[in-house]
Amino acid sequence: MDKFAKDPTAVLGFTLKDIRGEPVALEEFAGKVVIFVNVATKCGLTPQYEGLQQLFEKYEDAGLVIVGFPANNFGGQEPGTEAEILEFCTGTYDVTFPMFSKISVLGEDQHPLYAKLTKAMAEEGGAPTWNFTKYAVDRTGHVVKRFEPQTAPNDAKFVAEIERLLAEPVPAGLDEGEDTPA
Repeated sequence: MDKFAKDPTAVLGFTLKDIRGEPVALEEFAGKVVIFVNVATKCGLTPQYEGLQQLFEKYEDAGLVIVGFPANNFGGQEPGTEAEILEFCTGTYDVTFPMFSKISVLGEDQHPLYAKLTKAMAEEGGAPTWNFTKYAVDRTGHVVKRFEPQTAPNDAKFVAEIERLLAEPVPAGLDEGEDTPA
């Protein structure tokens, strides 16, 4: 975990609560390709949940993880409780990818994870500009690409980036069942 905490572009050094309130160490995703996305249930882009779920199902066995972070930063479009958000996501879009508790992804109360994502991608736009901004993280836990909210989950460039990252070998010491290297 220290490795991720000290590296300015490595973002798996955080422990956050999932949408059910259970702590999850993001380092559990080391060795996988992770897509971080700030989500909202009352947004015009909310149907992207369907495409994100399809991507997750298609590439999960190859090592893809999509993680959703509900955020109410844009237009008050995520007003619900965690229970309401979970019910909506699973009931409407059959979401099975990991969902986390609501956080702030922007502003003075920006969560440290999103502060790190923002800083790492400063040259590519930095902070989320709306709901469904996507950040791609490689198998070593480093954020490597940022995609605008309007980038659909089936966008050819987005899918190509995921496939490129999945094609990279899992670094030594990050294979399934092994501890994260110090």
